[in-house]
Amino acid sequence: MNINFELYRIFYAVANHGNITKASNELCISQPAISKSIKKLEEQLGGKLFVRNPRGVLLTEEGKEFYNYIKQAMECISSAENKFSDLIHLESGCIKIGATTTLVKEYLLPFLNSFIKKYPKINIEISTNTSTILFNQLRNGSIDIVFLNIDGKNIPNDICVEACQEVQDCFVVRKKYTFLLDKELSLKDINNYPLIVQSKGSNTRSFLDDFCLNHNIILTPNIEIASYSLVVEFTKLGLGIGYVTKDYIKDELNNQTLFKIPIKEKIPKRSLGYAISKRHEANFSTKKLIEIINK
Repeated sequence: MNINFELYRIFYAVANHGNITKASNELCISQPAISKSIKKLEEQLGGKLFVRNPRGVLLTEEGKEFYNYIKQAMECISSAENKFSDLIHLESGCIKIGATTTLVKEYLLPFLNSFIKKYPKINIEISTNTSTILFNQLRNGSIDIVFLNIDGKNIPNDICVEACQEVQDCFVVRKKYTFLLDKELSLKDINNYPLIVQSKGSNTRSFLDDFCLNHNIILTPNIEIASYSLVVEFTKLGLGIGYVTKDYIKDELNNQTLFKIPIKEKIPKRSLGYAISKRHEANFSTKKLIEIINK
């Protein structure tokens, strides 16, 4: 059967009130129109749904059975409408984010803080992994948005990437190495001192290696660490020259815990941004986070 949903809605109102006049007032539909709709529904179903009595209408035995199913359907539709309204107004929902630990801490955290204060009922899930794995999760819908270093990435055609901010990398030292501040070192000179960098596979390390190869230099680090924050901490201990992101160590530079050393070759800036899948429509919560970031 291909029955108009409006006929079910009218039937449900009449059955609830047991009175066509009251149903008419609720639905803002004339009584003759309601009577006509009930008759049409009965004709399409092939049986009586109501019988009249002095007070209004009563459901037939078949009408009572029919009503039980329609009631469940109408309640499900009402729940769906309420849920959709909650999602639109961010009264419920979830954002599943993919990013590196460094980007979450150094870039994303302030935006998440603002978002959570405005929309405390939204759940936030964060996954950390390689870009390749995160892109696959983005494609299959298991995460909603990925934050990443964009430069040097081969972005798949089904992924949309937007740049949000540029950051500058640099070499830094503790006070014991401040004699290097008066020199203009080259990348080749850097190899003559203990060097602290992130392990291969990290975005920062890949960017550094590519930059050095463009200048025909292969660095030979003394310490390689998976965690970016530990690169900073090891450098603060005075264990060597650290390769870090200047934007993430503003406090250390201001209080002179660390010192930026000049090098002849100019390190290009990197772009940070987010990626969303072209295969899926971003949910309301994700759109609102993007809105906060873009502001």
